[in-house]
Amino acid sequence: MGAISLRNVEKTYAPGTKAAVKVIHGVDAEIEKGEFIVIVGPSGCGKSTLLRMVAGLEEITAGEVAIGGRVVNRLEPSERDIAMVFQNYALYPHMSVYDNMAYGLKIAKVPKAEIDARVAKAAKILELSALLERKPRQLSGGQRQRVAMGRAIVRQPAVFLFDEPLSNLDAKLRAQTRLEIQKLHGELGITSLFVTHDQVEAMTLGERLMVMNAGRIEQIGSPEDVYRRPATTFVAGFIGSPPMNLLKGAADGLRFTVGGETLALPQAAPRAGELMLGVRPEDVEIDPQGAWAMKVEVQEMLGAERLVYGHVGAAPFTLRIDGNLAAPKTGDVIRLRAPQEYLHWFDAQSGARV
Repeated sequence: MGAISLRNVEKTYAPGTKAAVKVIHGVDAEIEKGEFIVIVGPSGCGKSTLLRMVAGLEEITAGEVAIGGRVVNRLEPSERDIAMVFQNYALYPHMSVYDNMAYGLKIAKVPKAEIDARVAKAAKILELSALLERKPRQLSGGQRQRVAMGRAIVRQPAVFLFDEPLSNLDAKLRAQTRLEIQKLHGELGITSLFVTHDQVEAMTLGERLMVMNAGRIEQIGSPEDVYRRPATTFVAGFIGSPPMNLLKGAADGLRFTVGGETLALPQAAPRAGELMLGVRPEDVEIDPQGAWAMKVEVQEMLGAERLVYGHVGAAPFTLRIDGNLAAPKTGDVIRLRAPQEYLHWFDAQSGARV
């Protein structure tokens, strides 16, 4: 049994009425003690709702949530031994950094000497020791987020819950704070659930990813597994920037027909008939002898790399090449080679990996 167990968890708003809306559809997952799990998915997929159900901020319609082997469905948030970091910091503006971090411990009647020791330790970890007397308005966005994390750390909980904590920061601060969260987890080793819609955050922070779509888990696995062996076309198209190229067509041995154009395959498709063929933009090579033709339509120079957009058959296609390579000209028809080991096949109807 994991540190957090989700057993057929469901959430329905206004159950038993005509206005009933089911938003979480039977989620099952086991999170081991000390794991850092990232719940990732598009807006509206139910990831924050699931996190709030673990926290006790949303009522569970069906199923069970267990923390440390104890079913917590009917326990108040304060009884669940969790600490939550929110998107909007939720700091008290009239209190100092010290008081914001210490407030929960004061309410719990923890002795002052212990409060001082816990706040000092958290402030040292988060490099906030020189800011303890400042008010939130005197802090940058990144510093405020560290205070919010410090307030969670001093609780010494069994589980950390992060609800899109970096979304209000600019790109540079997000990258810096990601590193701080990684160091923090390395030092404390506390079981953590982190919700984000940002796949970069997911790939860099998570020991395992829980990819959600429309209230269901599409795949659970390490970042490498999810990226290299997506379980569905949804995961293939969501994880990766730019996303995986997905070509819908008909397979027949070594041939794959896309919108009237036949592509030669390096190896026979896993079965005949309608399939989806996936290939990552970086896994395709420009090769004058290549079997696929692509007409170049648009390019983006990103410094170390270049993205080339066009069509293969009737399907839109993206190619990622080294920024130092000679760029093809807009309007050129280039030949591509897709190695067999980088081709992914999916069922055209269900989207499941074949």
